[in-house]
Amino acid sequence: MRSFIVAVTLPAEDPGISPNQAGLPGLAAIKSIVGALLTWGLVACVAGLVISVIIWAVAHQQGNYSHASGGKTGVLVAAGGALLIGGANAIVTFFSGMGAGI
Repeated sequence: MRSFIVAVTLPAEDPGISPNQAGLPGLAAIKSIVGALLTWGLVACVAGLVISVIIWAVAHQQGNYSHASGGKTGVLVAAGGALLIGGANAIVTFFSGMGAGI
């Protein structure tokens, strides 16, 4: 049996669309809200870190290693969250640059 391969050639045209800051109203308000979300996220990470360290210390002192393990996990989660929140702008910029290079 003979198979046929049909090659479809799509036109490679650049639509010429690029990000701009004047396209929609309210961009300054959205930037302010997202900045506040970053701050809230970092405050939540600090609170989570402090609570996890307290749980870790108290549980270790009392010999409850299950809760101590949970406290250690909380410390790592809080640190990872702070890392991702702190690097959010850089991460988005990196992948946006990668996407623009496609």
